[in-house]
Order: sequence, then structure tokens, then C-alpha cells
Amino acid sequence: MCQLLGLNCKNPTDATFSFSGFAQRAGVTDHHADGWGIAFFEGSSQDRGLRHFIDHLPASTSPVAELIRRYPIKSRNVISHIRKATQGKVALENCHPFVRELWGRYWVFAHNGNLENYAPRLHGNFRPVGQTDSEQAFCWLMQELAKSHASVPSVTELTLTLRELVPRIAKHGTFNFLLSNGQALWAHASTHLCYLERRHPFATATLSDQDMRINFADHAEPDDRVAVVVTAPLTTDEVWTPFAPGALKVFVDGRVVSG
Repeated sequence: MCQLLGLNCKNPTDATFSFSGFAQRAGVTDHHADGWGIAFFEGSSQDRGLRHFIDHLPASTSPVAELIRRYPIKSRNVISHIRKATQGKVALENCHPFVRELWGRYWVFAHNGNLENYAPRLHGNFRPVGQTDSEQAFCWLMQELAKSHASVPSVTELTLTLRELVPRIAKHGTFNFLLSNGQALWAHASTHLCYLERRHPFATATLSDQDMRINFADHAEPDDRVAVVVTAPLTTDEVWTPFAPGALKVFVDGRVVSG
């Protein structure tokens, strides 16, 4: 199946270290080579701006991925995905993360898993472009959120609504996902997800998929805080906390606030 990477930060943070190791799993240290993508929120107006890159080529060899590895990503919310196709052909339209607009904000979604016999009734403005179960699930979530709230609710209200909606999808199979609107990062685990929080005093970290090491103390400010969510631990010398099956966690300003 696919793999997920998400970052939620108190301050705009460089994500290239995490992405560099993550991308190696797309054909070098693992076999997730059916496409990849990354989306990161930017902009001074409540992080409404979004940069979104996808490619049907493996992230380990994609020229677009090489651009991202060299681009100084500074963001408070990042979602990346490397694909091992289960439903839908290997094509650009089936690459995650997917993006939609709701309440005047961009929403970004990426899924790891397989949903069987899943054909939700979509009757609103949210329709899939590709053939994946993942995009269908995202469109249905957006549709039901729009029906539940007239305008953008608080993170707490959104979380309560998601706790009602997510089990209705998860009963169809494996539903590990990341979701963000630039205000928070929601992460749900059916099977495999783990996370860590980096904060002062910062230490050194070594990637598990690449010969790369960094001392975060040389790059971070004392008030920085970063939460990293990933399918399998990215580093060998940090403590990663696994999600319990069925857990929906919410990250704001680089820390877990619910779940």
C-alpha cells in the first residue's frame, strides 16, 4: 500500500529533511513507485496559499521531486504521499494528495489503504477526477462537511464532525489518512501511523532511509515546535509513538491537541 508523511508546525519550518528520506521509499528502500505528491500551505494570510506538486513517476527518480528536495519549503502544514496502486491506474489524476476548496480554503487529503465495495453517493460539488477509492472518500468527506456546517467551523467542531463521518468510511477497509486546511492536521489510523513532536531542546536526527543527519538545534528557534506523522518511522534515533487502531488525532501548532 501507499505511505503518508505529514508535518504540522508552530512556525513555518523547512520540510526538506523529512521529505528527502521519505522519497527514498519510492523505489529505493521500498516499492511505493506508482506516483507521488506533496502539498504545503504558505502565505501570510492565515496560510491560505498552497503549493501542490504531483507526478506519476517514482519520487526517488522524479525530476519534480528533485526540485522539491532542493526547494526551501517553509510551511506550517505539509502533506506528502508515495503511491503503491491498489485501485486506479498509474496516472497523474490518481496521484495524492488531492485538493479541493471548501469555505474559501484549500483542503488537502492523502490516503493509505484500500476501501472495498465503496461507492458513496456524491450529489454535490465534489466529484472525483481519477479512479481511486481515496479520491471518492475525500469527495464524500468534503460533501458531508459542507452539509454539516454553513461556514468554516472551529478546529474542535470540525474534529467532532470528522469523528462521526470517518467510521462510515473505515468500515469498508483500511483508511489511514492525512487531512489539512492550513489550520490543523488531522490524522486517522486504521493500521499503521506514528508520530513525534520535536521541541526545545532540539537534538540530532538520522534518517533511516538515507545517509543524512541533522542537528535541529542549529536550525530551530527556542519556540519552534514540529509534529511529524508518518506511516513508518523516518529516523533511527528519535522516539516515535504509534497510533492506536481507529485513532483520529489532531495537530495544531506542532502538538497533539486531540486524540
